[in-house]
Amino acid sequence: MTPSIVVIAVFVYGLIGWTVNTSLTDRTTALPADGYVGLENFTKLFQDDRFIHSLKNLGVLTVVFIVGTMVLGFLWALLLERGFKGEGVFRSIYLFPMAVSFIASGVVWRWLLNSAEGDDAGGLNKLFDSLHLGFLQNPWWNDPDWGMAAMALPAIWQLSGYVMALFLAGFRGIPAELREAARVDGASEFQLYRHVIFPQLSPVALSALIIVGHMSMKMFDLIMAVSGAQYLTEVPAVYLWTTLLGSNYAKACAIAVVLLLVVAVVVVPYLVSNARAEKRR
Repeated sequence: MTPSIVVIAVFVYGLIGWTVNTSLTDRTTALPADGYVGLENFTKLFQDDRFIHSLKNLGVLTVVFIVGTMVLGFLWALLLERGFKGEGVFRSIYLFPMAVSFIASGVVWRWLLNSAEGDDAGGLNKLFDSLHLGFLQNPWWNDPDWGMAAMALPAIWQLSGYVMALFLAGFRGIPAELREAARVDGASEFQLYRHVIFPQLSPVALSALIIVGHMSMKMFDLIMAVSGAQYLTEVPAVYLWTTLLGSNYAKACAIAVVLLLVVAVVVVPYLVSNARAEKRR
């Protein structure tokens, strides 16, 4: 127990402290900083159009990713919970993408989301053309307006199975007596799900929302695999990486601190809620 606490204290909280400290300095190279500049790096960061652009991209990616994974995961779990034939096979198919790394799936999706159209089309655009659905061809992540929504497709494909597993566990965790009691009271199937089963899934839905949400905010490897480091699809994690490669240490640390705060806004309320629930038990 004690060694693990020491490791976490040094490599998690110690590095967080080092990052925050560096973000308050004027350090731009591997050499030590000349001194502290306070919040100047953060002020400049929020005046940086490129950083604001990356935040907007992250917002679009997060919304589409969360909605896609939650809706698909819930619908798949509902189908399986209703006694869909071949459940074991479909459950394996849905969960398989989770076994693939973001880098590996990103390489495949880079080809699937090929932006070429017409005779030069490849990937999904070629498939649409073969099915005489050419009107569905589009530039995918190269679209300056909807590019980040397309970028969420690989992430939805990869993690909706995980959300399905969470919801399916929630469905299976509801006591059969509760369902029978509702039916004895005259509840229809719709009323059973609306007033008994769905409310029981609220904790599962919240957990899935928090997990998927914080994963989206830290998204880096998938975007690098699909589009690489470029302005159109840049999110804060990618901007941090390019800034660090440019040896602007203090600015990179400031971006990291902002990302940490964004994730904390999502995760901390969940942890506090869980702690209070544990106390009430």
